[in-house]
Amino acid sequence: MADAVAKPPRVTRRRTGGSTRRLPYLLIAPAGLLMLGFIAYPMFSVLYYSLQNYNVTKPWRNGYAGLDNFTKIFTDDPQFWDALAFSGKWVVTEVLLQLVLGLALALLVNQTFIGRGIARALVFSPWAVSGVLTTTIWMLLYNPSTGISRYLADAGIGSYGTSVLSDTGTVFWAAVLAELWRGVPFFAILILADLQSIPKDLYEAASVDGAGRARQFLHITLPHLKDAIILSTLLRGVWEFNNVDLLYTLTGGGPAGQTTTLPLYVANTGIDGHDFGYASALTTVAFVILLFCSILYLRLSKFGGDNK
Repeated sequence: MADAVAKPPRVTRRRTGGSTRRLPYLLIAPAGLLMLGFIAYPMFSVLYYSLQNYNVTKPWRNGYAGLDNFTKIFTDDPQFWDALAFSGKWVVTEVLLQLVLGLALALLVNQTFIGRGIARALVFSPWAVSGVLTTTIWMLLYNPSTGISRYLADAGIGSYGTSVLSDTGTVFWAAVLAELWRGVPFFAILILADLQSIPKDLYEAASVDGAGRARQFLHITLPHLKDAIILSTLLRGVWEFNNVDLLYTLTGGGPAGQTTTLPLYVANTGIDGHDFGYASALTTVAFVILLFCSILYLRLSKFGGDNK
């Protein structure tokens, strides 16, 4: 009898059931539903109302408006262009100043010195303060009777009873200063986190080669911080464009509409004017502007490219 050839053992494969394949989708379903409820639904609601005449004080005029609201925005609303121009000025000024000061603070607290932990806590603490509370602090500082202007007048600088928030020549920079106090820590936190990821060997090698602090900053620090700077400026630019709380409570958009951003104009149109259809159209235009500027900025800055 021929020797029997040993056969390899049969491998039994367990078939994966359909319920197992669906398990990941079931697990993320709650988060997906929440996103649809809190993001998608409001977006489609705003788009819907932007095509409507919807003013709660004039219900007899409510109904489908088509593109009339958008036509009015671009052809018959000079306040829209004024608000858009001020929004651009506000965003560029705030983001640039916050970036420069935040970078300087991050470089400072990244050094080793006695009391560095306390210094970092003091630098980052304004970021934990809410917008309304920040406004309250600065309104007290700008108060003409009890604030800084009174003490400056005592020292012979300026005059008594001067309010920087009611003067068209000073209100912009007064609001910028208040927002700087709150926004600079945001850049300092992100940049400091990225600074700590830079290998120390690079600086040591540069020092051996004779590179000074300036050259090390330009050729080592900045290239490593590129993506952090791009991302932080983009996020902060979007947030400053949508800034409503500080300007609304600090100046109310005044004096004479000098500090009215586009989102603040939307809030005044919808809340004070009760014209939710036109406010929705303004919101849609603002969203398109932000989307276009964000994509353009990321393309031009080459975010995520090789920068090392």
